[in-house]
Amino acid sequence: MDHLDKLEAESIYILREAYKKLGKLGMLWSIGKDSTVLLWLAKKAFYGHCPFPFIHVDTKHKIPAMIAYRDRVAKELNLDLIVHTNQAAIDAGMGPDKGRLACCKALKTEGLQQVVQVYGFEGLIVGVRRDEEGSRSKERVFSERSKDYSWDYANQPPELWDQFKTDFPKGNHIRVHPLLAWSEVDIWEYIRRENIPIIDLYFAKNGKRYRSLGCEMCTGQIDSEADTLDKIIEELKTTKTSERAGRKQDQEDSYAMQKLRKDGYM
Repeated sequence: MDHLDKLEAESIYILREAYKKLGKLGMLWSIGKDSTVLLWLAKKAFYGHCPFPFIHVDTKHKIPAMIAYRDRVAKELNLDLIVHTNQAAIDAGMGPDKGRLACCKALKTEGLQQVVQVYGFEGLIVGVRRDEEGSRSKERVFSERSKDYSWDYANQPPELWDQFKTDFPKGNHIRVHPLLAWSEVDIWEYIRRENIPIIDLYFAKNGKRYRSLGCEMCTGQIDSEADTLDKIIEELKTTKTSERAGRKQDQEDSYAMQKLRKDGYM
């Protein structure tokens, strides 16, 4: 087995463990590269049929191409897709002009909490990676959230030799992270190997491309000539720019993601 084979096998093992040990599951699909790889792995893990729905928390501020891609792929793959918006916050005028952390909390964190409440999910499968951002490096593969959705990042159980804690108090929900050990380069090399269809916003046009996708007003592009998978991979092997350098909520507060994720952000 090569490096990607090992990562793939570990992720499939985690997905199957979650399905076996936890209650009602949903998988978050942000439309980006990581969650699309996760979708691909889920289909492999369950022989082409995913036994849980996919969830997109739609802020109504996404790049239009992302929504078009979401709807097309969901139809092509016949996904059981839940799209949810915190409509009350939208109707009250919530947007980035209210402060990007406030906007993320209302439209993403609270929107996700509403999904968990409405559908009764006991576990959420999420495509985060340790190397992407500081607070994610503190995560465990099976990560507990309390009844109020908070995350106690300072009190995490050890996960040694692929032994995961899967017994949690009723009423809490669990975040499952099958991609935690993957790197950004791993993701792109796997996309290339598996020929996974990916949204074209990641490929350079006129010297610019997106490296990380989010809401339109809060996601910037990077200077790049990488318009193929091979060029993206080579670019990532030499770049000194962080993956989320274009995400404006991170620029507003250096601890933005930790603050948001402590309160239940994805």
